[in-house]
Amino acid sequence: MEHIIITIVEFLKQLSYLGILLALTIEFIPAEIVLPLAGFWVYQGDMNLWLVVLAGTVGGTLGPLTLYALGRYGGRPMIVKYGKYIFIKEEQLAKADAFFEKYGASVAFTARFLPGVRTLISIPCGLAKMNVISFSIYTFLAMLPITFLYVYLGLLLGPRWKEVGDLANQYLLPAGLVVLLGLVIWYFWKKNSRVKEQSISFKGFTSRKK
Repeated sequence: MEHIIITIVEFLKQLSYLGILLALTIEFIPAEIVLPLAGFWVYQGDMNLWLVVLAGTVGGTLGPLTLYALGRYGGRPMIVKYGKYIFIKEEQLAKADAFFEKYGASVAFTARFLPGVRTLISIPCGLAKMNVISFSIYTFLAMLPITFLYVYLGLLLGPRWKEVGDLANQYLLPAGLVVLLGLVIWYFWKKNSRVKEQSISFKGFTSRKK
């Protein structure tokens, strides 16, 4: 199966960065293969690192949207019945469901860093009718560092790019926690800034009344 996927991805290479984007919109083609291979192409000098990361991030955002739509508009019965034809196993879906139930909408971000649930988590998000814009933003923010990690490791390892998958898994969760911490800090900083602005406005208003 891996040989077939690599053949498809190498064929899509003819479309340059668009080919990488398209490969990642097909959810049964693992990003764990596409992105390290693209990193190897950067190593060979065939592509630019940052353009590969951009194409990979956009493709990695559009791909989950297809599963999100499947969950939102197809419903669970259809997914259980026909999912096997697109490599969706019921036990994998149950695992993703449980993760969503436990952590809520933020899983659209955090689950991307966890092997085993990162792909199918889009379906529970769709089933729960999570806001599609929020889903897309969470997914994009997660896919950016993930894409960079896989591509950069593919660049570093060069001809040994197939080793990237196991190596990357050691860094994904810590990377996700760092990014999530950054987002939390940014959120509270913005919230604190708004509170200060409102306080200053209120003080100015009361001063004018006096």
